[in-house]
Amino acid sequence: MLVEIDDLLQQAQLDKIDQILAQAEFVDGKLTAGKAAQRVKNNQELKGEPRQMELLIRILTSAMANNETFRSAVLPYRMADPIFARYQPGMTYGDHVDDPLMGLSGQRFRSDVSMTIFLREPETYEGGELVVRTTFGEKRVKLPAGSAVIYPSSSLHHVAEVTKGERLVALAWIQSYVRDPAQRELLYELDQAREHLLATASDTESTGLVDKSYANLLRMWGDE
Repeated sequence: MLVEIDDLLQQAQLDKIDQILAQAEFVDGKLTAGKAAQRVKNNQELKGEPRQMELLIRILTSAMANNETFRSAVLPYRMADPIFARYQPGMTYGDHVDDPLMGLSGQRFRSDVSMTIFLREPETYEGGELVVRTTFGEKRVKLPAGSAVIYPSSSLHHVAEVTKGERLVALAWIQSYVRDPAQRELLYELDQAREHLLATASDTESTGLVDKSYANLLRMWGDE
């Protein structure tokens, strides 16, 4: 399941992120890549100082926690520290699958859902689309600043070459309470129907049954 999330970040949050990144150092992205990814990765990533990263993480986690679409589609359990990636002309990231285990320090955990948060308006750079292979063919994604896309971490994907301007994104990987992507998709669709019924027909028997089914499916499929 690939889900686009509009306006995950508000303008004030984008401005604060820009302010922090303008004073930060970026280094070769290969430094955080695994052996396979090093062969196809050509970008730069933030070398964050602890105080910078703490503030950036606080901004992103607050935005995610307050976004209903993110919570419903991801069912987040825990998340790796985000990475901020920059692509300038000539840079790209070839086909790859994200690492199955994440976490540079402390406890490592499974990556179920990958997330790209766009930090530049699409008209300010050329190329740089996120291209995700799905069962229905390739999906090319290039969203307004502050918007995000989530997709299974097991998906084969790449970043098209940037030919002009600068692509700047934040990347996050989340372990979900529900490991299986097909089950997460069913729960997301059921939750959308449930929320509509709770808002429009909260007192009906059908609404109660849908609400009960959602809760019990989550209980059945959820793990840690």
